[in-house]
Amino acid sequence: MKVKPLDDRVLVEPMEEEEKTASGIIIPDTAKEKPRMGTVVEVGTDEDLQEHVKVGNKVLFAKYGGEDIEIDGKEYKIIQRSDILAIVE
Repeated sequence: MKVKPLDDRVLVEPMEEEEKTASGIIIPDTAKEKPRMGTVVEVGTDEDLQEHVKVGNKVLFAKYGGEDIEIDGKEYKIIQRSDILAIVE
């Protein structure tokens, strides 16, 4: 299935980030209060957005921003431009 976001929205595949403490305890992503990173899969129809955000870009986005969706068994997020905090190079 192909999903094309509308307007100023972006389809992102979140990267799983696990963090370990010095003693080896893994802190799951759900317990952290920080922005998340993901890879842009599709960019919405807004022309200005398309100039700045490209498919394949890695972006930092707000933890609670956007909507979680599942496509063909994979987890994605549809986020608005305002939830994108930075492009990671």
